[in-house]
Amino acid sequence: MAANGLDALPEGCIATTLSLTSPRDACRLALVASTFRSAAQSDAVWESFLPNDYMEIVSRSLNVRQFLSSFQSKKELYFYLSHFPLLIDSGTKSFSLEKWTGKKCFILAARDLMIVWADTPEYWRWISLPESRFSEVVELLDVCWLEVRGKIMTSMLSPNTTYSAFLVFTTKSGTHGFDYHAAEGSVGISGEESETRTVCLDPDGAKRYMFQIVPRRMGFFNRHFGVIMRAEEPSSPLNANAEFPKQRDNDWYEVLLGEIYIKEGQDSELEISLTEVKAGNWKSGLIIEGIEIRPKGNTSD
Repeated sequence: MAANGLDALPEGCIATTLSLTSPRDACRLALVASTFRSAAQSDAVWESFLPNDYMEIVSRSLNVRQFLSSFQSKKELYFYLSHFPLLIDSGTKSFSLEKWTGKKCFILAARDLMIVWADTPEYWRWISLPESRFSEVVELLDVCWLEVRGKIMTSMLSPNTTYSAFLVFTTKSGTHGFDYHAAEGSVGISGEESETRTVCLDPDGAKRYMFQIVPRRMGFFNRHFGVIMRAEEPSSPLNANAEFPKQRDNDWYEVLLGEIYIKEGQDSELEISLTEVKAGNWKSGLIIEGIEIRPKGNTSD
């Protein structure tokens, strides 16, 4: 059909058609003809791309009326949420949209997680970092039992979508105790059996594994017991199937904890966990921002 033929179609008809596609398709089709371009700007089209419950989620942010009034169109709101995560639930979560699909993404802040001994100053310390979107992150000082758990209702996520969960973290001067001791990541419905995967929390873990760097036997001082302990020379449990940290587009790393498919109409509690509880293996240096849950294949911001 020629361009002038497309221009002859009613704009409302074109808008209805565009609303049945995707944000990516709508942006591409806006280049076809002037009528398509006009229809692709309509609130009706971009309202259809926003999640059905977006108003309920946005209402959990601060100054929601002022926030919504700052946008002149639903398209403007859509692209804001796809580029700038919105803090909700008193700043303990962030909400955003996957740019080209409109699927929901969340990060559970460290304060929204269950972290064993997180409020014990000898083991963890709550700090602020300017590079974090949250007001607080938590720094691991020294523990032998690492257990981090996050929960979110599946009804908050986009249906018929495979989600990936990532631990988002950084370090100030490297980590200790994670070099050759893998952690265990898990994602599943609370109360049901879930698959686990081997997780490396050493930012240089992939490099160590690739070049098979093996530590020497050495002693070290444990500040809790005040004694010299003998470090064994472990055979690394890491393998080609282990999940290694990857640098995000900012100052943080992420490591995959697991994946799960969210079904239409599912309303269950989703639990994401990270554990490393080997006896005598003291760990330190990790700074946790939170756990991100986003559609599989979507890259971090």
